Amino acid sequence: MTTDFQSGRETLGARLRELRAEAGLTGKELAEQLGWQESKVSRLQRGKQTPTVDDLEAWARATGQPGTIPELRARLSGIESTYRSWRRQLVAGHRPRQEQAIAETTATTVTRAVEVVRVPGLLQTPDYARTTLQSAADFRRAPQDLDEAVRARVRRQEALYDPEKSFRFLIYEPALHARTSPPAVHAAQLDRLMSLIGLDTVELGIVPLAAELRRAPSHGFWIYDRRLVIVETIGTEMWLADEDSVELYERAWEWLAESAVTGTRALRLIGRVRASLGSL
Repeated sequence: MTTDFQSGRETLGARLRELRAEAGLTGKELAEQLGWQESKVSRLQRGKQTPTVDDLEAWARATGQPGTIPELRARLSGIESTYRSWRRQLVAGHRPRQEQAIAETTATTVTRAVEVVRVPGLLQTPDYARTTLQSAADFRRAPQDLDEAVRARVRRQEALYDPEKSFRFLIYEPALHARTSPPAVHAAQLDRLMSLIGLDTVELGIVPLAAELRRAPSHGFWIYDRRLVIVETIGTEMWLADEDSVELYERAWEWLAESAVTGTRALRLIGRVRASLGSL
């Protein structure tokens, strides 16, 4: 986690510790009252665990200060508005997160994306999307709502054909090789990428493995106009809207774009990877 995120958790933990002390309770006594392990009380107070809303409400009531619930919820919201855990986002499955993506895409004129290990969601075939979302649901032990999630992801792609919008994608070549789906699905996905080259709303750049790089791509990210950057990690998504973050990721985008090939050269590169799969 980043320093800002951890600082936010520690500040919230200090407030919880303050409420416990004001109630004259030890950590052990509070844990017994709440039916929790004492270690959970300790982790929350030290900012080592992110509380749920239910945790905060229970803490406020157990310390005799239910009037602090709005304050505690606001503090938690302040942390999660930037750092959104997948556990919380996927509590009802992937479809709600896909609906959020539709909303952001609808509100955006220029979308830029970098992906280093997979094909961007906006360019995925239904079968590739299903494989990707299935893997994510299994890994994060999220509810299985694949049909609804895939339909939402495909519906988002309608924006690619809106003449008022522009999409600029950078894909690091390893993403073309990564076997995250069955061979036939993988091949169809590469065919899909090649079919999008030449679409007037889409610029697809491939960064070859042999390219000289000013900075190695470390992870994928999405830039929505100049107002929002979304970065996915294993445990969280970061929604960054401050000017410094946007400028930093724009620079990362520009440096990587210097090494990308587009048009016919991108088509040939994807075609070589596709040919390596043989006739399927």
